[in-house]
Amino acid sequence: MATADDARSAAAQPGNSAQPGDAAQLGARIRSVRTARGVSLRGLAADLGISPSALSQIERGRMRPSVTRLLQIMSALNAPLSAAFGEATGEAVPRADPADEGAATPDGSGTRSAGSTGGGSGGVVVTRAADAAVLSLGDGVTYRSLTPVPLAGAEVYETVYPPGATSSQDAEYLRHTGHEMGTVTAGRLTVDVDGVRHELGPGDGVRFPSATPHRIRNDGDDTAVAVWINVR
Repeated sequence: MATADDARSAAAQPGNSAQPGDAAQLGARIRSVRTARGVSLRGLAADLGISPSALSQIERGRMRPSVTRLLQIMSALNAPLSAAFGEATGEAVPRADPADEGAATPDGSGTRSAGSTGGGSGGVVVTRAADAAVLSLGDGVTYRSLTPVPLAGAEVYETVYPPGATSSQDAEYLRHTGHEMGTVTAGRLTVDVDGVRHELGPGDGVRFPSATPHRIRNDGDDTAVAVWINVR
């Protein structure tokens, strides 16, 4: 029987043209953000403490950045992580006319479905699973956007860590602005915050200031899935 993990894996496959997760497209978005801010390749590489060649490989899609490296890049460019996903896509759902509220619908439920039409334009936007933006990063980690359109000051993602995957290379800790909260929905994750190890299983959550050194890894044998919220 297919599981939710199977569906997530299928949605993240590079062959799905609706997914902007392939390395070349990710690299192009990073380059676009960098050039839009007037930052040179060498200047950004110096800020990150890596070689211009390594950064060039990321921008050309020759190398997938780790979670930590991507967040470092976007932070150095003063850009939200959502900028790496490109243009958000979603279907605006027309709002029902107030006079129609509670009126019978074709299915007799009195409740309109997401695809129903109605008077006026509402603030509801729906993104179908097959259209959700996904980033495929180093170590096989994927980030799937859970917000059909950007939210001011907040970013919500579903993160998937395969067995043995980590958020950084060489056990590097990450620090950036804001706060973050995460809840594991499947598998187990180890979250190190300021040198303290926290083992999280399904239903467990954690919150900490993003400026506190932190890193994430999956030490288990099963794929780990978590919902992660970054508040800037």
